[in-house]
Amino acid sequence: MLLRLRPATTDADREVLRRVARERGYEVSLLGRDGRVIELVRRSGVPHPGDRVAFEDLSFVAGVLEAADAPELSERAPGREDTILRVGEAAFGGPFISLIAGPCAVEDGPRLLEIARAVRAAGATLLRGGAFKPRSSPYAFQGLGQAGLELLAEARAATDLGIVTEVLDPRDVEAVAKVADVLQIGARSMANYALLAEAAQSGKALLLKRGMMATAREFLLAAEHVLAQGNERVLLCERGVRGFDRATRNVLDVGTVAHLKRATHLPVIVDPSHAAGRAELVLPLSKAGLAAGADGLMIEVHPQPNEARSDAAQAVSTAVFAEIAVAAAALARLDRRHLVTCKDVCEPVASAGEGVRA
Repeated sequence: MLLRLRPATTDADREVLRRVARERGYEVSLLGRDGRVIELVRRSGVPHPGDRVAFEDLSFVAGVLEAADAPELSERAPGREDTILRVGEAAFGGPFISLIAGPCAVEDGPRLLEIARAVRAAGATLLRGGAFKPRSSPYAFQGLGQAGLELLAEARAATDLGIVTEVLDPRDVEAVAKVADVLQIGARSMANYALLAEAAQSGKALLLKRGMMATAREFLLAAEHVLAQGNERVLLCERGVRGFDRATRNVLDVGTVAHLKRATHLPVIVDPSHAAGRAELVLPLSKAGLAAGADGLMIEVHPQPNEARSDAAQAVSTAVFAEIAVAAAALARLDRRHLVTCKDVCEPVASAGEGVRA
């Protein structure tokens, strides 16, 4: 492992570094004339994912230049292939792309069922819909709560689509996990480590959204909280970071999508709806995300977007979602990947065979 020390590092600081290194089974070598680059060589013990953070936490360490033999659980080690996450008929990672679609919030049973049938026919394999909605204003529609979960369960029974829905409170994890196939951890909750731990222990797949001001490193460390609980079923979601230009609601960080596909083995998807904030931009941002290497999309869909009770401006119609699915399939073929749809009856997923990690 290679570390870079800060210019004001003292001899006392270096002694602390040697002590921490010995405790974790490393020996210290000073590189360069100024001694600010440190090489840590493992001499005893077994590498631990926490080794990197143990040194990063030291105030005089400017950064870890190379993690070497102390990879974190989310890190893509040399030669490691993509983790492929399978949920019902959906598959994310490796050669597979899948689409998640549905309303921002569950509003009523007939409308939810209408949307579910339409997105399934167009190519979605998972249905999204918020029963619990975190809203900036306490007076905005907060979702139907338990009643919304019941409607999602009915939609799954009628369409066989897996369910993706957000959980906001550790106390609600058990109830939400009874209905959801994928627990969504929203951008506002990315750093709620108690929620991450509780959701991880449910055993369900977790869709983890990047915080609106989180770095890529902070995003991966949030995923590390889930992986450290023994739950490897993590789906990373880039949904845009906060910018200064009001042309879009957020800035879709396609550069970080490309970075994550190299930095981690976990599957990465894009939510162009929250990034755009404008329905007419969702299709081009969907293309951009897939071209950058994303393993799927999560799209807000409503048959009458102007009637949606939550985030109406960014919801696309069912007809536009069908266009997005066609574009996704074409882009997948160009990249020698495959858009998994319910029409596949899981055959492409099952053919992945060996090396597939769930």
